[in-house]
Amino acid sequence: MNFFEIMGEMLAQSGFTALTWKNLVMFAISFVLLYMAIKKQYEPLLLLPIAFGMFLANLPLADLMKESEPWYTQGVLRIMYGGVKSSLFPCLIFLCVGAMTDFGPLIANPISLLLGAAAQFGIYIAFMLANATGLFTVGEAAAIGIIGGADGPTAIYIANNLAPDLVAPIAVAAYSYMALIPMIQPPIMKLLTTKKERAIVMKQLRKVSKVEKVVFPVFVVLFCSLLLPSVAPLLGMLMLGNLFRESGVVERLSDTAQNALCNIVTIMLGTTVGATANGDIFLRVQTIAIIAMGLMAFCFSTVGGVLLGKLLCVVTGGKINPLIGSAGVSAVPMAARVSQTVGSKENPTNFLLMHAMGPNVAGVIGSAVAAGFFMLIFK
Repeated sequence: MNFFEIMGEMLAQSGFTALTWKNLVMFAISFVLLYMAIKKQYEPLLLLPIAFGMFLANLPLADLMKESEPWYTQGVLRIMYGGVKSSLFPCLIFLCVGAMTDFGPLIANPISLLLGAAAQFGIYIAFMLANATGLFTVGEAAAIGIIGGADGPTAIYIANNLAPDLVAPIAVAAYSYMALIPMIQPPIMKLLTTKKERAIVMKQLRKVSKVEKVVFPVFVVLFCSLLLPSVAPLLGMLMLGNLFRESGVVERLSDTAQNALCNIVTIMLGTTVGATANGDIFLRVQTIAIIAMGLMAFCFSTVGGVLLGKLLCVVTGGKINPLIGSAGVSAVPMAARVSQTVGSKENPTNFLLMHAMGPNVAGVIGSAVAAGFFMLIFK
């Protein structure tokens, strides 16, 4: 066999000959997401691994997401994906989030629970719309609706239980919209509020005692898990991480959850979530509908939080800045930062971040409770 025959044989067996238009489209989508992660810095810790996982999974003949038996002969990303399918990664992410979360603003201002609940409005709007299209079962419609909570782990958890065939598009939509919060929310917030409302300065929150911070996670798990047992895996891990933080006696565990464990799980979760976006599965009418309804759910959730914020502003005589209601969509702490950014543009001396963290962490609990409710009804 001469040189040219060898080169011809190599080319014939290369990925170039297997390239399809679907591969090229998915490459383009992944490159756009990489651009937003690196150049625009939109939640790069999530968006970068998702985008590159999407790129890797669509390389023809690479078989990184190949399914086979026995399990150890599968593609390397498929093996890692077991952590997503089993809901292990979502629960571990909740543990890490809990260790990084200060529930003090929520405890100091319990009215934040209402804002967190109102910001789940989009979940139910998207659920009703998805159910009305006839393209999805009622369980699949419920899983699509959870995208409106802007909570990736919860979206994956409920998709695994109610819509296992739609885990890929639901997960990609949820995490992508979480990363794009700085683009999506500000126009809605400005549209629904006046300049005067955005400039409202809120008074400093009261100091929360250590006893309150220790009792809170235990009480939330006890009450919510007795009410909706299916939320116990998520809320249990969330509050365990928070107890690591607030107890003050397990600094090593808290530090591991906040840093090393969080970084490791984020890499594996983000990469494998992106890798589920295979062109043959992703470029379908159903997927496009999920992406569209996910965006709508996210927008309506923002609307619900801001509108209740406006109502509370009136009821309290202007003591609540409506912008903090948008943080109830649960993407911690990005949504709270967006509230701070929009508010500070109207009043540079305004500091809304800690006030927005109340609805923000309430939204994490709210989206988990909404998922538990759907699983109770439809599983």
